[in-house]
Amino acid sequence: MFTITVEPRFGDADGLRHINNIALVEWFEVGRNPIFRIFTPDLDLSYENWKLILVRTEFDYLGQMYYGKDVQINSFITKIGNTSFTIGHEAWQDDELKALGKAVIVHYDFLEGKSKKIPDSIRKLLEKHLVSPEELSR
Repeated sequence: MFTITVEPRFGDADGLRHINNIALVEWFEVGRNPIFRIFTPDLDLSYENWKLILVRTEFDYLGQMYYGKDVQINSFITKIGNTSFTIGHEAWQDDELKALGKAVIVHYDFLEGKSKKIPDSIRKLLEKHLVSPEELSR
């Protein structure tokens, strides 16, 4: 599992200090960076080096989050297929689970325009961060 702490920006909040739903999209994306580094260690976004494409995201908002309090983002692997994998996300504030999310990522060759099998060496690294449904905080 990978964990980052996000300090909500002023622009993430509305007049009631409530965090806008769109902030979670950005926070979960930042939480995926350590997983992206498994495939592309320097996060080089060139067509020759970038190997991943996002094909689906989901968000479940469980409680309100507020400006002025840090948010912990947990990111982990929930499923590994032949060419794709699923990343699970949690957002915590004040020791309460506030949101869940997931992203399906495909190992992709942009030059050839098609998905590729996840190499065994990378699969082993992903498996180190595999979390079963029973282990989830919910």
